[in-house]
Parts: sequence; structure tokens; C-alpha cells
Amino acid sequence: MGSLVAQYGAPHAVECIRARTLPPEFVARQAQQERPPNLTSALNAWYTRLAAANPAADIEAGQRSGARLIIPGSPEWPTQLDQLGRSRPLGLWVHGNADLRFSCLKSVAVVGARAATSYGSHIAAEFGVGLSESGWIVVSGGAFGVDGAAHKGALAADAPTVVVLACGVDVSYPSAHESLFAEIREKGVLISECPPGVHPTRARFLIRNRLIAALSRGTVVVEAAIRSGALNTATHALSLNRHLGAVPGPVTSAMSAGCHRLLRERKAVCITSPEDMIDLVGALGDDLAPQLRAPAVPRDRLNEPTRRVLDAVPTRGGAGPASIAVAAGLGLDTTLSALGGLAAAGYIERTSKGWRLRKQTTTYRKASDSTALEPPPTPEPDPTDLPPPPDEYDDPPKAAAYK
Repeated sequence: MGSLVAQYGAPHAVECIRARTLPPEFVARQAQQERPPNLTSALNAWYTRLAAANPAADIEAGQRSGARLIIPGSPEWPTQLDQLGRSRPLGLWVHGNADLRFSCLKSVAVVGARAATSYGSHIAAEFGVGLSESGWIVVSGGAFGVDGAAHKGALAADAPTVVVLACGVDVSYPSAHESLFAEIREKGVLISECPPGVHPTRARFLIRNRLIAALSRGTVVVEAAIRSGALNTATHALSLNRHLGAVPGPVTSAMSAGCHRLLRERKAVCITSPEDMIDLVGALGDDLAPQLRAPAVPRDRLNEPTRRVLDAVPTRGGAGPASIAVAAGLGLDTTLSALGGLAAAGYIERTSKGWRLRKQTTTYRKASDSTALEPPPTPEPDPTDLPPPPDEYDDPPKAAAYK
């Protein structure tokens, strides 16, 4: 059907079906394929479906529910759907206050398991909030689990969201999401290939997944089992050369096995935050995720010789400057200078047996409620001073070989 409409247009295709006759050149071209389709069987099926269709009643039902029908070339039509080729939908029913084309200009598909764990639902909601607050629209299927959590996260951020249904836009499936869909119609939009009143089937869920992948710049699979329908959406995203991400989960969780397989086969990029996904699908140089850095500790500001001397000072007992110099691999003068600075900064102390690390005692004082709510700003350290002594030692106790 897609090939017929692409070559001759929808009106001519309808005339051919009504006449139960296909153009000879079309039949010849289809016969040259590696697996030629059974055009006679297909034509009979199309004729039966066309005879049972009532387009005028569909339009009237859509108008009563507040839905509208858009086709390729309509101002609201998302042009990225054209990349589906012969699988491009012939039209879409749209129900909601948001503009579908505008909403999908910067969009990310968040998909996953219906029987999501608390971990998957939490991550999906975080992605819904994080993406929406950054100006990205969430596209999903409106199902239980990951889909619903992602939509709710977007609504919590007071942002529109796009739901791709496998039924008519006037049918609430699942029925428990009726209030959710009503709120989405106010802020976002519900879309479907199916006319109003059509109920979902298993095949329609798999067919609609290509629209979820095609509408968005990239797809992130939050949680998926090995036989999850979300992996079908991931396959469509890969076939369309869209970005694909997967959120890792516990290795013991069967609901994350599909995500782990995508990562293991290098089909998806590891995504752990909304910022990671925006970095993947965003504009080069404009939507970079922040670089994660290890927390800074006071000894990071020590120069290399001083740090080596500090590493050579034993935790218990004590050691003389000569022993410390040998353990640190430095000269005695350098070691003595470093020992003086470390002692002044409170890192080490002198005992009867020599130098050792200073034991730190930390006392905690209860702060007032106002202080807890609004902590005072930390003053900028003077780069010329040695850092203060650490509250706790960062390294394990030194071996006795340093003596």
C-alpha cells in the first residue's frame, strides 16, 4: 500500500482498489522484488476494508471528540515522518492543544517496560522532568510503567508531551490513564493512525512503535526485558539512523536485560541522566553534558614532592626525616622543607619516635534551623596557603616498611 500511494498518490490508489485493478507497471515492478508480494490477496483485503470503511462518519466522530485529521503537506505534519518511506502513515488523528509539528522539533522518545520496577518508573519520571525543563518534548506510548511515568514527569515540569496511541484518540487505553490523557490533551497532544473508536490490538502496538522512533531525534530505553516491545521501538530507531540510548539497571533484574543486551552489542549508548541524553541528541557544542569530576580533597592542592612526603609518613609510631626521605624517594633537604610545611598545616606531628600522621578529631555542633536551610557561602581559599588538614585520611594506613 505504501508503495502504491508513493507512486500514484492516495486518490488514484483508492480508485484502483475500488476497480480491483492495479496499474500494470506497478505489478511488474513488484514482481521484480526478491520476495514478490501476493498482490491479488492484498488487493482483495484492501477492497474489503475499503467497503467497510465510512470516512464521513470517522470525520464526524473526530469532530465531536475534538480531534483533527492531518495528512502529509498539512502545516502541522511532522516532516521527519517522511523518512519512513513507504511505511509513512497516510494520515494522523491529532487530539490536543499543542502543535504536533512544533512539539516534535526537539523531542526525545522515552520507552520501556509496562511492568516496570520502582527503579524504572523513578528513572523515567526523572527523565520526563529533566528533558522537559531543558526544553525537550517527551514522546512515548502512554502505557503503564515507563511510558506513563515519563509523561507524568513532563507534566510535572509544566511542559507538553506527545502520546502515540495504538487505538483511536478518543479511546482511553489503558482506561486507568483516562485522567492522564485528559491532562495531556490540555498541555500536549495525543496522536494515532487509527480512526476514532478503534480499539488496540497487539499488532497495532508494534506498528505504532515506528512513529515513536520517527517523531523524535533519539530514543532512550529506560527498562526492557528481552522480549519487551520497547526493543521493537529501538530497532526502528536504529533503522532510521536515530540516536539510541539505554539506561543500565541491576544485573540481577530481568527487566533490564534488554537494555544490557543493547549496550553489550554496542547498539545503544549508556545513558544515566537526562543531561546524557541531551548531549547525545542535541546540537554539537551547545548541549554538552557536564563533565563528572571526583570530589576535591585538601591534599589535592599539595605539590608533588609534598604529597610524596605525606604518603611516606607512617600512621603509627614514627619515622625520622632520613627514613621518610628514602621512602619518598626525595633528597633530605626537600623532605625537611616538606615536613615543616605539613606540620604547620596540621597534617603531621612530631613524637618521641619521629614524625607520624596527626590524628584528627572532629566535633559536630548543632546548627540553627536557619543555618541548615541557608548554609553560609564558603570563602574562596588563598592559593598561597597550604590547605587545611583533612577531616579523615584519604589513604589506608601506611605499612611498617616506611619506618
